[in-house]
This record gives sequence, structure tokens and C-alpha cells, in this order.
Amino acid sequence: MVIGAGHAGIEAALALARLGFSTILVTQNLDAIGRMSCNPAIGGIAKGNLVREIDALGGQMAKLIDASMIQFRMLNASRGPAVQAPRAQADKALYAALARRSLEAQSGLSLFQDTVVDLLLDSSARVRGVLTERGNHIRARTVVLTTGTFMEGRLFIGDWSAPGGRLGEPAAEGLGASLRRRGFTVGRLKTGTPARGLGRSLDTARMALQQPDPVMRPFSFSTERIERPVVPCWVTYTNEQTHRIIRDNIHRSPLYGGKIVGRGPRYCPSIEDKVVRFPERARHQVFVEPEGLGTDEVYLNGVSSSLPEEVQEAFLHTLRGLESLQIVRPGYAVEYDYLDPTQLGPGLMTKAVDGLFVAGQTNGTSGYEEAAAQGLVAGINAALHLQSREPLVLSRAEAYIGVMVDDLVTRGTEEPYRLFTSRAEYRLSLCHDTADIRLLRHGRMVGLQDAGAEERLERKLRSVEEIRELLRSRKVAGVDADALVALASHRGRSFEQALRDPKIAISELAAREPLLENYAGEWLSLAETAVKYAGYVRRQDDLVGRFRSLEDKRIPPGFDWDTAAGFSTEAREKLKRIRPASVGQASRIPGVRPPDIAVILVHLRRAR
Repeated sequence: MVIGAGHAGIEAALALARLGFSTILVTQNLDAIGRMSCNPAIGGIAKGNLVREIDALGGQMAKLIDASMIQFRMLNASRGPAVQAPRAQADKALYAALARRSLEAQSGLSLFQDTVVDLLLDSSARVRGVLTERGNHIRARTVVLTTGTFMEGRLFIGDWSAPGGRLGEPAAEGLGASLRRRGFTVGRLKTGTPARGLGRSLDTARMALQQPDPVMRPFSFSTERIERPVVPCWVTYTNEQTHRIIRDNIHRSPLYGGKIVGRGPRYCPSIEDKVVRFPERARHQVFVEPEGLGTDEVYLNGVSSSLPEEVQEAFLHTLRGLESLQIVRPGYAVEYDYLDPTQLGPGLMTKAVDGLFVAGQTNGTSGYEEAAAQGLVAGINAALHLQSREPLVLSRAEAYIGVMVDDLVTRGTEEPYRLFTSRAEYRLSLCHDTADIRLLRHGRMVGLQDAGAEERLERKLRSVEEIRELLRSRKVAGVDADALVALASHRGRSFEQALRDPKIAISELAAREPLLENYAGEWLSLAETAVKYAGYVRRQDDLVGRFRSLEDKRIPPGFDWDTAAGFSTEAREKLKRIRPASVGQASRIPGVRPPDIAVILVHLRRAR
């Protein structure tokens, strides 16, 4: 069973059904499957890498955005490959429709509309199903919990407050209280969303036009090309008048009035937070983004707010191009229950209840991509659990998914967690275009990838090696008068030696070698990265080797932290609570110091 049909629930349900297990997905509203509650976009810094990793493992998100995108941009294209990432605006109604269609078409998967209020457990604390609001007892050997912002959710706009998980949709009440009664540590988090308006009420001539990249690039490794209608976005800015209205009404904000107790996301603050926390800033950027081809609604990215509706209208009308904005949905905040993720093992199964997996915002994360990645991992591991196989645990050195899951289960979170490239110690090895190279074998091993995907990867690897052989064998000969000065300085050297020059791009070499022009741009880019960053990669590989030496030192599940001597009091408490699976994970627990790691190593040697 999967509870919830957001981005995490979609991936978990599809994974379980595709792996041959009879699966039921229970959700409060079948018409709300795959809804984009906030920004109608997929991808972004680190997030785009997650989407490609999901695809490499055999998930669905990349295929959904490929079939519904209306704008594409490669972020940080002028910077190094470690921080480049794809991002696409989605036709959000189409995205949700395609998500629902993929679930309905999946054999072995049933959909059911109801609200889960409690878990059914046996005497050994193994999950055996759920109880729903309408009194249905649904039996299941594994349950994946993906409740998003709905578990005991509450909405806030100024003085108005009501139960809800999204504006116009009821909260899932009862399950949060049930989990507390069963001994789980449950906290409260807060997130928010901006107002939406009508596109025809905008004066786009007064805003800066933001054009997409000329070519839409696929997220999925199985998508050859994307040919869809494209729409522009616009950029405008807040100003001193905007900020004055917000400051004058800050006492009416439920966040600053004390009505909201949950902590919100630091990296994506509301406009109230921005004005209060950054008083020196004269303006804040606002992206005006269309929500789809079949609607005139636009999303105002950058002005999330829970101020009263009349205040939202007043400050939005001070923005250039938005003076006559017609608001169709106000901004609001939502506060909801989440489980402390340190109560989970590295496979996302709870330590207290056998067969109960948790994914998405229920674990304290924020973002569609983070949720989908966790949902896929939870779905895969629920299937492996049913097969009595070891869980799939991706390391920090091989996937952003591994970084995220390890952060959650090892360190926990007290605010909505978002993935950044800076969280990954080995990000040069985690570029978005190498996700299939890193992870497809895992997808094949668990059964979500077929032989065709493996053949595509082998063709890609062969082609990259052929490109590198061409670069090694070709020499820079007589250079034309219109050639770059930089290239002329490498006359007589191999293309590979010339490409190490940061001023020379592989496209300039391809223009002088017709055989290179026969290869896909992504493959040329991979070869270029391998040449230009070879020294950095070698140094990082050395670090990864040391990292893996600690990860490979496994700690037995029954290790007795109470009787093992030599630990500080704080370290013993943390180690007992987290129950790390490896010495490497233990080393990342806050409060566990190097001497404690040395003691663990001594005990493991004695045990052997």
C-alpha cells in the first residue's frame, strides 16, 4: 500500500507494481494526483540532477516533465559541470493528467479514494494494513507513507485559519495523532506559496522578458527529442513601496503573530521574511511564470505570503507590470505534521515498525524532486523487503539521492530540507548527465530497467570513448585566419591537449573534425568534461576511496551501544538513537567525535 498520491506516492506505487507486487494507492482525492502545489516547474540546481537519477533508476518523473514542459533552461550553463542543472516549466494540468494516466494504466496497481487514519500492526510491531476514515480495514504487508502537507495540515491567510493540506482541499486528520500515540516523534513544519493572477491583467511590456533556451533538452535518458510549444517568462522586482506596505502590516502575518509554530524553509523565505531579515535589500526578484497552455493563470515566484488578502493585493500592485494584476488565488501558509527522519533506517523503513516506509515531505523535505526521489527509494525497498533482500542504499559518493537520504536519516532536520550542490562532498562526480552511468545498473538489478536501457548506456559509453580516441589521435594542424588565437597556440598538439585549455571548447574542435560532428552534443560534453577536469576527478576519486573504506565497515544491527565501553555520554545517546549501519554513517552523526569513531573501530576489530 502507498498512502498519498503526490510526487513521492506516484513513484512508490509505480515501483512496487512494476516489480510485480499487487499494490493499492490510497488518496483523499483522485482528481488531485500529481498536483503541483507550488511552483509549476521541475528541476533546478541539484534538483535537476535528482530527476535524472530518478530516471536512471527506472522512475517516472523525467518522462512526465518531458511530455509536459513548456519552457526549458540549463541553469549555470556558463559555469562548471558540477553546478549545471536542467530546469523546465511544466503545463501543470497536463503534468498531473499524465501522472494519473500512468498510474491508471499500470497493471497490478489499484487506486482508492479514502483517508487513512491509523495503522494496523500485529503483536510483533509489523505493519499489517490501515484503518480509513470511512471504517475500511485494508490489509497490506508493507505500507509507504507519503502524506505531503496534508497530515494534520492547517492553512493560514492573515487572521483566517482552517484545516487543510492545500487551499480548497481538506487535511488528513487522525493519522498524525495515531503516530504520536504509537511513540513516533512527530513535529510541525511550515511552507507557503504565493498568489496566482490572470495573465491578461499583466503589463508584460513593463517587465523583463526571460526567453527559454533555444532547444528543449530531455530529462529522461530514453527521450530522444522534445517538440512542444514554448512560452516565455518575465522578471519584475519589489521596491521600497512594496516593503513599506509589508512592514506596516507585519503584525497581521500569522507567522509573526505567533499562530504558526512550525519552522519554515530558510532557503525559500516568504516575502515577509525577506523584508524583515534583509532590511538592507532595496528590491527582491520576482519571476512571473505561466502555469500552462490551457490556462491564463500565472505563478508569482518569489512573493510567497500569508498576509491578509487585501495586503497581498496592495503590495503586489506596487510591482512594475503588476499594477492591474487580478488575483485568482491568494498566497497562503500551510503547517503540517512530519516524522523525525532519524527514526528511519537508510532504506527509509521505520526502525519501530517493520514494513512501514516513509517518504517525501512526511520526512521533512521540501520540493517535488526530493519527494519523488524518496518515493522511488521507498517503493524499491518496500519491494526488496517483501523479497527478504537487502535494501538499496545509495552512497553519498554515487548519487544526490544518497546525499539526501543520508542527511535525513543521520542528521535529521528541523526545517524543510532542500537539496543543494553544496551538500554533496563529491559533486564533480554527480553531474546530471552521468546519472545513468552511475545508477542504471541499480535500476537493472532491482528490475525497473530493461535490456534496452542497458544497451543505450553501453552505446553512450562506447561513443564517449570513441570521441576521446579521436581527440587523442587528431593534431591541431594549419589554423585558418578566422580561428581562435588560443587554438593557434596549440598547433602540432593533439586535440585532447588543446582541449585542456579553458579557452577552447570542444565545439571549436568539432568544427575542424567532421567525425566529431556525428556525435550527440551530450556525448561531446561528457568527453569534454572528462578531459578538462581529469586532474580534479583523480583527486576526488582518492577522497571517494577513503570515504568508501569507512562506508564498507559495517556495524551489526544488534551492536550493543549500552555495554560497549569508551564512548562519551552524548555520543552513546546519539549512536543508540540513530543506530548507524556503517562507521562512515556514524562519523556524520552530530555529536559523535573522532575518538568515538576510533572506539567503534576497536570494538569491531574485537568482534571479528
